[in-house]
Amino acid sequence: MVEIINITDKEHDDFVMTHKNGDLLQLTSWAKTKELTGWYSRRIAVSKNDRLSGVALLLFKKIPKLPVTMCYASRGFVCDYKDTEVVKALLSAAKTLAQDERAYTIKIDPDIDATTNRDVIDDLKLLGFKHHGLTDGMSKKVIQPRTTMVTKIDVDDQTLLKSFERNNRTKVRNAIKAGTTVVKASRQDLPTFVKLMEETGERDGFLTRDITYFESLYDNLNPNGHMELFLVKLLPNEALSSINTDIEKVRKDMTKAEKIKDEEKKKNQLNNLNNRMTKLDKQLSDMEKIKESHPDGIVLSGALLALSGHKSYYLYGASSNEYREYLPNHHMQWHMMLYAREKGATTYDFGGVSVEPDKDDEHFGLWQFKKVWGTSVSDKVGEFDYVLNKPLYAMAETMIPLFQKAKMKIGEIVRRK
Repeated sequence: MVEIINITDKEHDDFVMTHKNGDLLQLTSWAKTKELTGWYSRRIAVSKNDRLSGVALLLFKKIPKLPVTMCYASRGFVCDYKDTEVVKALLSAAKTLAQDERAYTIKIDPDIDATTNRDVIDDLKLLGFKHHGLTDGMSKKVIQPRTTMVTKIDVDDQTLLKSFERNNRTKVRNAIKAGTTVVKASRQDLPTFVKLMEETGERDGFLTRDITYFESLYDNLNPNGHMELFLVKLLPNEALSSINTDIEKVRKDMTKAEKIKDEEKKKNQLNNLNNRMTKLDKQLSDMEKIKESHPDGIVLSGALLALSGHKSYYLYGASSNEYREYLPNHHMQWHMMLYAREKGATTYDFGGVSVEPDKDDEHFGLWQFKKVWGTSVSDKVGEFDYVLNKPLYAMAETMIPLFQKAKMKIGEIVRRK
């Protein structure tokens, strides 16, 4: 027997965090972060044989210039999609609420694997859902990226490090000993993070959000343990110690190289070591200057890490244009993976990506960065619409992209000024 039931926010969140198809975007605290941008939420839950079997957080937003709303269950209903009775019950409850809120459609984009759930796509179509297809991961035609890059972190440190691509393993090791430290920051550090984000946006050519957005994220997610702000700080004394250690090693290697009998081999090794020593000498000089101007250290990068049960998410990252040779982002990613694992997460989601794009594709750099962390592609079933009003659906689906495009254009103009 399947029936609609009332549950508390805590019961809802506990179910989301423990269910294999649960997601951060289905938490009640996430819904509260969306209020800043005009969304409001409603919850539904169903039981089967007196056992809680499915929930959904429905987000609603008024459509500009139209007397309707859009209903969106971000990352879909949280349930076993192969249990048709439960899915039907959730859909029925969602329809009732959506019609009360004058929604023209119910959008879902379940966080379930497409390769092993093709039958789920067919089942949802039979229930009346319109499938948007297996779109490119970063397609602007859907709300959430269909494909993300995910690292399994429920392994020991050595196994996790070995899962990274070889060059990236070296960078992580170098970053850890370079003289940086990763600190769990507080709300008072958000201005520092936002400043880094603005610097990153200028460098990489994307629009950034203002501090109120990040304050909303922090205020709603952090108190319940669903988000942390991390900053990477370059500590002059530790960096100087690391540089001096490297200099001493190069000197020892030079002594060994002098004993090589093969003159050509000796010459090549000494040239390489001399070049290395020149770089280290410059680093030493630069770091001594940094110590004078920033004796307590300087923040080089930051990130927001989100947590929801067995899943963790790299939400936002930002870094300074200066001192990038200290690889602060590599230290940060490694630290956040270990932190997420400590909090019970088994996966670390790097977010959306286009899979193996061409080198001239705008998303190629993103793919290059995310693929070196022992990641695999999480290929989701995609976005679906349950259309409640066909004429309004056709109108709204045309107007929303135009509105968003105009909004982005205005943002670009303001940013240039």
